Amino acid sequence: MKILVAGAQGQLARALGEQATRDGVSVTMMGRPQLDLCDKATIARAIGMTAPDIVVNAAAYTAVDKAEGDAAAAFAVNRDGAGALAAAARAHARPIIHVSTDYVFDGTKQGAYVEDDPVGPTGVYGRSKLEGEIAVAAANPQHVILRTAWVYSAHGHNFLKTIVRLARERPELRVVVDQRGNPTYAPHLADAILAIAAQLRAEPAAAKRWGIYHAAGTGDTSWYEFASAIIAAAGPLGVPQVPVKAISTSDYPTPARRPANSCLDCSKLARIFGVRLPSWRQGVAECIARLA
Repeated sequence: MKILVAGAQGQLARALGEQATRDGVSVTMMGRPQLDLCDKATIARAIGMTAPDIVVNAAAYTAVDKAEGDAAAAFAVNRDGAGALAAAARAHARPIIHVSTDYVFDGTKQGAYVEDDPVGPTGVYGRSKLEGEIAVAAANPQHVILRTAWVYSAHGHNFLKTIVRLARERPELRVVVDQRGNPTYAPHLADAILAIAAQLRAEPAAAKRWGIYHAAGTGDTSWYEFASAIIAAAGPLGVPQVPVKAISTSDYPTPARRPANSCLDCSKLARIFGVRLPSWRQGVAECIARLA
């Protein structure tokens, strides 16, 4: 199986490369300038040159707060670029696995979101990703769209690494307690994507499988609880066991509004593909071990 991954340096793209190498899967990761989602010519060249069995879109504009003042760039990548990649994949009769986000919801639901719940993004980033889902589905009927949340890894900039760094720098941490979601370890998400890709490759005519799925770490928590678990797990690394104080969202204003409830129900993915991501606590333990 040959997979082309749009994105090269992001957390998920790097995890896909690492996990695929472990599993003996041929993965080509391409980012700018070789594959630029804002340049259709590079997209066509990349797919033509690599001749993949499946295309995975792990590239995105993810600067949630910056997007509020940079909407054109966010939509260019997350909507237009995603749609162009899906269309190019269809031109070569190839399916696409596209990664989306919990930010397509407004966060007001009581309980975990299922795929058919009404969407209602509250910021530019969420709107651009939602329109990206629509563009991908319209451009290529052979699509699997995976909404995920709170992604972190040993690479790049993310919440886990920030908490570890701040614990070394500050006597106390203040973390939001009234936002809940599913922390997702990037290698676990990469494993899920590879498992889905393998099934699509083995059964390319599985029309009933095309559509939207939720794919996030098992179990939900708050940012406050997530931070507390990170510090506790990082103790063996010599990370100071500083106190973590719970604060409200109103105590930590940001340009973009965060969903109070980002919890995703991933049972459809387990039912259709037999794929369930490990618990978020297992992800924390594995990520800390990787940092060590």
